[in-house]
Amino acid sequence: MELDLMCAETFLRDQKKLVPYPVAETAEEAMEFLEDCMAQVFKSLSEIRDYWEEMGMDAADMTDQEIAESLEVFPLPDGRYLVVEA
Repeated sequence: MELDLMCAETFLRDQKKLVPYPVAETAEEAMEFLEDCMAQVFKSLSEIRDYWEEMGMDAADMTDQEIAESLEVFPLPDGRYLVVEA
């Protein structure tokens, strides 16, 4: 799925969850940061689990709650998830 304005705005609002200092001050800067980090959007937590498994991370035993609470996972207002691996 593609990054969109909702992703940028959500990351801009919640970026301190992932990094201790602001990396973006506008939605445009947030979008640039997300593109540079190759952030991805997923429809479900199980898609994130599958992606992490493909990338070599042992996520099979993680609960949905553990995935959702991971620092790099940002729930989007429409039910999708933004994953930012900075």
